Parts: sequence; C-alpha cells; structure tokens
Amino acid sequence: MPNAPIPLVTLPASAPAPAVQLPAIGQGTWYMGEGLASRNDEVRALQQGLELGLTLIDTAEMYADGGAEEVVGEALVGRRDQAFLVSKVYPWNAGRDSAIAACERSLRRLGTDHLDLYLLHWPGSIPLAETLEASERLREQGKIRRFGVSNFDVEELDSLVALPGGGECAVNQVLYHLGSRGIEHALRPRMQRLGMPLMAYCPLAQAGQLRRDLFEHSAVREVADGLGITPAQLLLAWAIRPLNGRRDAIAIPKAVQPQHVAENAAALVVELSDEALARLNEAFPAPGRKVPLDIV
Repeated sequence: MPNAPIPLVTLPASAPAPAVQLPAIGQGTWYMGEGLASRNDEVRALQQGLELGLTLIDTAEMYADGGAEEVVGEALVGRRDQAFLVSKVYPWNAGRDSAIAACERSLRRLGTDHLDLYLLHWPGSIPLAETLEASERLREQGKIRRFGVSNFDVEELDSLVALPGGGECAVNQVLYHLGSRGIEHALRPRMQRLGMPLMAYCPLAQAGQLRRDLFEHSAVREVADGLGITPAQLLLAWAIRPLNGRRDAIAIPKAVQPQHVAENAAALVVELSDEALARLNEAFPAPGRKVPLDIV
C-alpha cells in the first residue's frame, strides 16, 4: 500500500507551541545504551526510522541511566529538526528546582537546546503543583515545548487537570497492546473527553498482560497471515486504530534491526477490516470493568 495516506495524530496547541501532527508510529528507546546491541546499530536504527517517517523519538533519563539519551543525541547530530523529541523525568526529580536541573542534564546528553515534549515518568510523592510550576518555567525558558505525563490512571489524571495549568498536559503515555486493554474501560474514554492523545508503550506486548505470547496466538497468526503482514505489524496497526471514531494513539515500538525498523514503518499504512477487528476482539475482549493500570 505505498500510496496509502500515513495516519496522523494531532497534539493540541499548548502555548507557546502550536498544534502539531505526528505519524501514529514513533520510535522507542527503552534498553538502548545498555550494550544489548552495538551503539552504531542503535544510532543507525533511529536514523533509519527518521528516514522512513517515524519522526517521534521517545526516551527517558531512566533508560540506561541516561545512556539511551546519549544514543539519541548521537543519532540526531545534524538531524534535530527532523525529530519530535520526547524525554521523561524521574518522579523524584520532578520538583520545583530539581526538574529544571534534570531537564538540563537530559538536554546535554541529547545535544539539543529543547525537548518537544517532557513527561513525568510516573506519579510520585512530589506535589503535582510543583511539577507543573517547573514545567511552566521550562516552557518559558524555551527548554521544553510541551509537558505531559506517563503511567497516570484516571484518578491521577483528574487530580492533574484540576490544578492550574494541568489542562495543558499534552499526552498520557501508558502501556497498551492487544493483550492489555484495561485503559479502554475508563482511562482512555476520560482522555478522549479531555482531547488528550495516548502514547502507547510496549505496543508489541513486550510487557504487561500476556506479553509476547501474542505473537504465537492463533487469532493473531490467522489475521496477520490473512493480511500478508507480520504479527508485529498487526499489533502495531491494532494499537493505532481509531477508537470511538478518533485517531488519537501513537505507538512507540523499539527496534534495532533494519528489517524490524522497516516493518514498523510499513505498519503505518496497514488497514484492519471490520472482520479482522472483530476476530481480534473475540480473542482478546476489552474488560467490562475498571482494572488496575498495567505498568512496567
């Protein structure tokens, strides 16, 4: 489907940043910088992804204790303007002043003067009002363009948006894949009412409920084979599918091998029929009640 339109997700305007449209699949970096693959291969994979249109790159100060940010920084030398760059701050570094220092450290490792999006990695003990104050200062200083959160369930999200400036939260990044659909009962509907896009980590079921058993599941194999795609591509296409008529999910798989990067990019234009979705829903039904947020 080479001429199929690439699905885009809109991040609403958040002063001073205008609204931006991003491809519905980006690139994750969890486990990069840890020596599991060569640094050259990791850098090349991120650059290949950029060339194939996977412009969002997600990282965090936690990943390899900053090592993943260094890999991303190397990949972006001479290419910073091609990427929508996301990083995350530890909850214990998210204070009024500590968040400023943490962000500056991330910027140095990344070799850039700004982040397009800065996320609180998960809820912590520092008051959210302090974190919001720090994020506003960082925006005023031009060090970040937008602020968001990760691993926030409904209660934490409601507490956030009730605070002054909390409504400026750009995204919530949570674990989401075909075998872990808990957010569909309460959290994702709440986010949709807020107009807040979803960033789905572990979309290939690397963690959470069922994990990679999905790759071998008969329904996944059956649907993927029928479409002439890989199970991984099916899972990505499912994760970014419109829900309740809205295209508001961005999946961030990690890949190092060139073939996997290319497959991830090709998944952008995979269209799932009503029949395929029905088969997957039958095998992996959404929960009928609120369940605890799946977190890694």
